[in-house]
Amino acid sequence: MADQNTPAADQEAQQPSFSLQRTYIKDLSIEMPNAPQIFLEQEAPSVEVSINVGGQRLADTVYESTVTATVTTRIGDKVMYLVEATQAGIFEAANIPEEQLEPLLGIVCPTMLYPYLRAAVADAINRTSLPALHLTEVNFQSLYEQRLAQQAAPADGQPLQA
Repeated sequence: MADQNTPAADQEAQQPSFSLQRTYIKDLSIEMPNAPQIFLEQEAPSVEVSINVGGQRLADTVYESTVTATVTTRIGDKVMYLVEATQAGIFEAANIPEEQLEPLLGIVCPTMLYPYLRAAVADAINRTSLPALHLTEVNFQSLYEQRLAQQAAPADGQPLQA
């Protein structure tokens, strides 16, 4: 019987690996504080979108990554609707060099989760009977670089804007 601890088996065990294990909606809420009166408004709404990325280590090689979108639509000073959604995913990342792990969790994981978040937000807004809103694409590498620049500068407590 062959010994399983051959140099080839050891080398294969040390190969970097990365995989998405599960996606889920961690939080989803929609508010329409001025309904039904807001349905009578004729003015075009303004839309503000904020995107934030987060995450945490769950186990030695298991991580949770989150992408949160806050969509606030107003007509004048009245809120038409407010949608807050957090899409999460559990990722396994083994044998990844430390200098590559942070960009993987801050860029690649959110990029993989974002289509799920877009669908959840679009579905929630669709259920209001108001016109559809589809979130635009986000460059998570740019957001990651912004976050690094903010960490290097004095913190002002503002969320990253997309």
